[in-house]
Amino acid sequence: MSTRDASVHCWEELASDSPMALLERRRIIGEKAMLSRVLLKKGCDVPTHSHENEQFACILSGRLRFGIGAEGSPQRREVVVSAGEVLHLPSNVPHSAYAEEETLVLDIFSPPSAATGIDRGDKNR
Repeated sequence: MSTRDASVHCWEELASDSPMALLERRRIIGEKAMLSRVLLKKGCDVPTHSHENEQFACILSGRLRFGIGAEGSPQRREVVVSAGEVLHLPSNVPHSAYAEEETLVLDIFSPPSAATGIDRGDKNR
């Protein structure tokens, strides 16, 4: 990559999408990583899903309750992640998220992909 390939992005100028109710996201997709700025309105309930991407969920404001592990499994646990905290999700770990209040998240995914778990319609995302 040369210096002329470097780019500056303004979140508010990027296209946004809403792959599910109460959730808005904007993304920057690079060669080896992807950033997603995700706004979850209070009550947004992201069902359990998994994906090959490794994920870091950096909570910028608000609070999310994550379910970690397969639904109904004895290993499933809940963890609340608040502003200033980061949740690391290794590849293929089933997880859900519930917005206890309006929450702004910076998600980092590697490798990048145009579709992650919330983009697929089936429950076994």
